[in-house]
Amino acid sequence: MAGAPRRRGERLTGGALSLTALTLIVGLWALASRWVDAVLILPPPRQVGRAFFSLLAERDFWLAVAHTFYRGVAGFGISFAVGGVVGVAAGLSLPIHTLFKPIIAVIRATPVMSVVLIALLWFRTGTVPIFSTFLIAFPVIVQNVITGIKQTDPKLKEMAVSFGLPPQRRLSAVYIPSILPYVVAGARTALGLTWKVVVAAEVLSIPTYGVGSEMQLSQMSLETAMVFAWTVAAILLSAFSQGLFSLVLNLFPWSREHGHSL
Repeated sequence: MAGAPRRRGERLTGGALSLTALTLIVGLWALASRWVDAVLILPPPRQVGRAFFSLLAERDFWLAVAHTFYRGVAGFGISFAVGGVVGVAAGLSLPIHTLFKPIIAVIRATPVMSVVLIALLWFRTGTVPIFSTFLIAFPVIVQNVITGIKQTDPKLKEMAVSFGLPPQRRLSAVYIPSILPYVVAGARTALGLTWKVVVAAEVLSIPTYGVGSEMQLSQMSLETAMVFAWTVAAILLSAFSQGLFSLVLNLFPWSREHGHSL
């Protein structure tokens, strides 16, 4: 109970600092725009704000955001599911870990643009962002799950073996509670990458609806304020997803107990 007021105070302080930082960024942006004095290169915040709010009244804006959100959630969800299974298998089995280690290393070293360009040769434009997101987020999930398993208390593992717990029971009672903080940390990182990859893939693949598609079309039309406005939309989408992720986590008791570590 005593910690609740302190956490509220920390949140208020964090919110005030974030607002101060945002105000500083916008102020520096306005000064830089005035110094450049070329709206085609750097439009002022006020012009970008007008462009953004004009988009809110358009049906196509919401369709673009909805399609981008769907692609991001789909790519993230697939990477989370597949990465979780592979991570558990690799963490518990040395041969599987040895098999996947070079694969994960190659994927992590591959530039995002290379992944997108290759995906363009293999898939339809709407599928390219989903595949690209999956491939970029997959190694993050796998590595964090493996780390969580490796960090499991050896005494707990020995106790599970001595009591003769079957593998399934050992996994649920010993390993999963140990890896949860690592899984959540990996998921947060992967979710942060998701929107960067999705939008970048949409910029190159230009599906019918998408935030990245609209950025590319605005850039081709030399509508710089619109490029910035769609960038704001992408940032807000990312912030919304992170907030939603935290909200879902708070529904689980173990998350509230370990809130500071997650």
